[in-house]
Amino acid sequence: MVFPEYRPRRMRQNETLRSMIRETRLAPEQMMYPLFVLPGKGIREEVSSMPGVFRLSIDQLAKEAKECLALGVRSVILFGLPEKKDALGSGAYAKNGIIQQAIRELKNKVPEMTVATDVCLCEYTDHGHCGCLVGETVDNDATLELLSKTALSHAQAGADMVAPSDMMDGRISEIRAVLDESSYHMVPIMSYAVKYASAFYGPFRDAAECAPQFGDRRSYQMDPANSREALREATLDVEEGADILMVKPALSYLDIISRLHDEFDLPVAAYQVSGEYALIQAAAEKGWIDGPKVMAESLLSIRRAGADIILTYFAKEMAKLLRA
Repeated sequence: MVFPEYRPRRMRQNETLRSMIRETRLAPEQMMYPLFVLPGKGIREEVSSMPGVFRLSIDQLAKEAKECLALGVRSVILFGLPEKKDALGSGAYAKNGIIQQAIRELKNKVPEMTVATDVCLCEYTDHGHCGCLVGETVDNDATLELLSKTALSHAQAGADMVAPSDMMDGRISEIRAVLDESSYHMVPIMSYAVKYASAFYGPFRDAAECAPQFGDRRSYQMDPANSREALREATLDVEEGADILMVKPALSYLDIISRLHDEFDLPVAAYQVSGEYALIQAAAEKGWIDGPKVMAESLLSIRRAGADIILTYFAKEMAKLLRA
């Protein structure tokens, strides 16, 4: 038998050779760690559907952030659980709201940590939708004012980055204008540019207590069947002033991550969402998979598809594995 002159296995025969030609690499600083913040003191409450993920009171945040930094994870994104909810989600933009307090705590105690914030109303509305309602329909344009007020309040509290996740039309332009007018022109916007109406969000909605009280979010989040629409959404956000484009979820939409990476010259983020995390954790607990290896492979696939930044609940665990 005549073999070809080039044998690919030559470069796979030991770890030194494999690592020399490895095309895609993971690093802790490429990952952003989501944190859930709730009122109270001394609270570290595990989310039942997300083993290893906790709801934290504000006084627990600094310890968590310092642990992240020690592992090389330099950024977090905050999600808040307010004491009270109302139809307009006023807790989202309250000067002393849960997220505003959390930002100040982190920037005071751990100033070197980059703090991003989720900008949306669903965690703060009593109906669980991402904007204010007319009847049972989200009023897109009326919601923009509330979203921009929320983003501004986060910047005023000291946030390093804001991340609108609502999927309202025109929200990037509105937020950029309000931030610039208030001299926060150096605060970047990481847009949830392509956010699908996914079934993978269930554990997050448990953690943040933000499931819709009626209907669903398909009138503003994207249809999972659509790919070209993702490019239209991302193009609009680029034109409106986004600094980073995010795809959510990640693993079921690797093709979309790749398309955005190829089409645009802005950094691309991807959110490995709660359901993706929970599936891996549950199978690992059953002994059906090697949890750490599947975790690493899943994150590597997101990077390989073209994501520059990965929002993941595995950030600390992956950073520990990389260090080891």
